[in-house]
Amino acid sequence: MDLGLAGKIALVTGSSRGIGRGIASRLVEEGADVVLCARGADGLDAAVAALPENGRGVGVVADVTTQAGAAAVVAAAIEHFGGLDIVVNSVGGSGARSFDAMDETDLRTVLGQNLFPALNVSRAAMPALRERGGGVIGMVASIWGREGGGGPSYNVAKAAEISLAKAMASDLAADGIRVFSIAPGSTLFPGGSWERRLREDPEGMAEFIERELPWGRLGTVDEVADVMTFLVSPRASWVVGACVAVDGGQSRSF
Repeated sequence: MDLGLAGKIALVTGSSRGIGRGIASRLVEEGADVVLCARGADGLDAAVAALPENGRGVGVVADVTTQAGAAAVVAAAIEHFGGLDIVVNSVGGSGARSFDAMDETDLRTVLGQNLFPALNVSRAAMPALRERGGGVIGMVASIWGREGGGGPSYNVAKAAEISLAKAMASDLAADGIRVFSIAPGSTLFPGGSWERRLREDPEGMAEFIERELPWGRLGTVDEVADVMTFLVSPRASWVVGACVAVDGGQSRSF
């Protein structure tokens, strides 16, 4: 299936590793020009170097938890490729693992790692998307934004991100800007929390996988990236405001 992404210009935040990196790579494979973004230059350089050779991708060091950083990475996309068609908000992070350990500082920090980068980058991208006659914004949320689970501050932040995508979808449809979110389940990648847990507590993880994951394994970056790549393509033009679970049946919500 031709996804119709050749020649599209995409920005993927949080793309030096993990799910964001996988999405950026898939978009390049499909012929899109992609701006990768992260705070650390070393990981970003490695991600750009690993992109498919036949594609075009550039790395931009920016802190999109700030409005200035969000504006800078959008400006870089316009400078390098001449516009912007697709935004994937993949920056994230977790916090306290229990309510007793959670306080206002923790909640503000986790909102600042998840919700506000999505807000900042989406708002910064609006003029460029409107200039192109429309576009797509995809949010990488989590199953823990759809139901209870994970740390409480992470729950709140991801639920807010899903809610933001839904509100944006309604408001921006008139501009031809399609917005949606995805909700990955437990996904394994190098340097991620699940890799660390497998290493530190293999017995506990084996019990978790048997109890929580119907397919008997953690998800992969490729499985999540494939879904996001389809959803930002014209082939998914009627997916608007939805939150699509990509979790191997892990979540319990309808």
